[in-house]
Amino acid sequence: MATLIEPTDILGAADACAKRAADALAALQRDDGHWVFELEADATIPAEYVLLKHYLGEPRDAVLEGKIARYLRRIQADHGGWPLFAGGAFDISATVKAYYALKMIGDDVDAAHMTRARTAIRAAGGAEAVNVFTRIQLALFGAGPWRAVPTLPVELILLPRWFPIHLSKMSYWARTVIVPLLVLAAKKPVARNVTGVLVDELYVGRRVRPESKAQGTKRGWTLFFDGLDVVLKGVEPLWPKRLRARAVAACVTFVTERLNGEDGLGAIYPAMANSVMMFDCLGLAENHPDRAIARASLDKLLVVGEDEAYCQPCVSPVWDTALAAHAMMEAGGDDAEARADAALAWLKPLQVLDVKGDWADERPDVRPGGWAFQYNNAHYPDLDDTAVVVMAMDRAKGRTGPVYDEAVARGVEWTVGLQSRDGGWGAFDADNSYHYLNNIPFADHGALLDPPTSDVSARCVSMLAQLGERDTPRMKAALEFLEKEQANDGSWFGRWGVNYIYGTWSALCALNAAGIDHQSPMMRGGVDWLMRTQNADGGWGEDCDSYDLAYKGYTPAPSTASQTGWALLGLMAAGEVDNPAVERGVRYLMATQDDAGLWSQEAYTGGGFPRVFYLRYHGYPAYFPLWAVARYRNLKRSNSAQVAVGM
Repeated sequence: MATLIEPTDILGAADACAKRAADALAALQRDDGHWVFELEADATIPAEYVLLKHYLGEPRDAVLEGKIARYLRRIQADHGGWPLFAGGAFDISATVKAYYALKMIGDDVDAAHMTRARTAIRAAGGAEAVNVFTRIQLALFGAGPWRAVPTLPVELILLPRWFPIHLSKMSYWARTVIVPLLVLAAKKPVARNVTGVLVDELYVGRRVRPESKAQGTKRGWTLFFDGLDVVLKGVEPLWPKRLRARAVAACVTFVTERLNGEDGLGAIYPAMANSVMMFDCLGLAENHPDRAIARASLDKLLVVGEDEAYCQPCVSPVWDTALAAHAMMEAGGDDAEARADAALAWLKPLQVLDVKGDWADERPDVRPGGWAFQYNNAHYPDLDDTAVVVMAMDRAKGRTGPVYDEAVARGVEWTVGLQSRDGGWGAFDADNSYHYLNNIPFADHGALLDPPTSDVSARCVSMLAQLGERDTPRMKAALEFLEKEQANDGSWFGRWGVNYIYGTWSALCALNAAGIDHQSPMMRGGVDWLMRTQNADGGWGEDCDSYDLAYKGYTPAPSTASQTGWALLGLMAAGEVDNPAVERGVRYLMATQDDAGLWSQEAYTGGGFPRVFYLRYHGYPAYFPLWAVARYRNLKRSNSAQVAVGM
């Protein structure tokens, strides 16, 4: 299809493509100026939502349950189970939860889809082989033993900060999930489960140690923590009752201080659900303000359609709005720029200026000034969102004047204050690199920490460089971090996007903004890798299996709109706008644009936790392809091939 566009017509076609895409994106903007798209994960979250309602003994909502059931049945894979991303391999933990939820809803266990799922589960080791969080879910229903759950005593919250195992040494998401879970593990409540549904048929009678998804685990540390778990299980009945009560009270205080209104604890589903169950097991009535608002926060994550429904893991309005604003500014024109200005006006009051969140444990002298990912999550702003918002506000300055100067300055101040000692940035905390904690049995998901990563670090470099910073010690340290993180094949790992395409796009944008020579080995390495990985159809694609611990190098995957957009933006940042590969990529996007002006994309190209949890950002194919095509048009029409902004 793309070859039907004559070479002499490509700029006109790109212009038309960008205008149609900008109009389509504009139509999706909310009246108050922001964008928010669906954020879809795997079967786990909607299944857990069903189980939570039965845990609490809430009145049955047959219509909602029927819609969730249809969603779960539709995304069941040919292998009989449920994957972690569309087209992915069988995942036993997701499959056990989905099976349990469907059985709880009322699906006949002898129905074909249930039989296929049960057969696959038992062939993979049975319910004994699920991960730690699934074991906890089963234990809460009396559908699995608590002895199969690694022990984390509630008294953990009382330990001094210097102690090797401490909540402040864990990532924000782990912290918010674990604190209410500590109370549940101490109290060991049992679900109301009025229908009495269990899943005994999923067990095969063999104990299995959960397979760790953590990177770089060490046998010595693992043996030590396994031994510690045995000791903790033995002494658990001996904990002084007054100390335990004090620890439970400390957990409740932690949660209530961070309840975050109807946006919920940490603004992420697992923490929010755990907070509701914690309040329930402590005897708080349904109408108690803390429990009621925590419960209400969960329903705000539901996406309910005519036939199907599912529960999102969180919402992404700040991220969507900031990125869409960048795309609209790239598209240009009075309407698109007005749309971007409305988005920035919406973003400005969401800056966190008055709350010192958990990040202040490590950097107490830094003033707050970041943006969160969600509508409200004041204790946990993140550096990626902050950098993207700041760059958008700075980019609009020619039209808006100094209206965002103070917001930009505070955003920069907070960001540089959270630079880690190795020169990089994590997403939410500084120096959250206690890698030995990945060896504790509870950390089998491999996502206990928030160390500096290439993609977030690159975004912070892009922000500082766009604002004019070059030869400072912190910039030198950040560039050295990126150089160290570059893989031997020239790519960069993408922690929050799939995967090396995302990381390489991020790094090339940062290096260009920082004034690194386009012919430098670092930049050429990234460019060459992107050139090698372009698909025959002109696009780029990479799937979530690239996070495999046994990764040996890029494996081709079908092209997607968002990953093609990233690759093109990365190549153009590296000065390659005239490269034939860029034209082929633009032609791919023009050929795959739909009649509405958008792009369809079923693939999961967002990262949650590598090897454990992935995301389908429904907004990615709306704004990234527009951004790339509009930039191509703009650079080809200008007198310079130099990208003058940070991303």
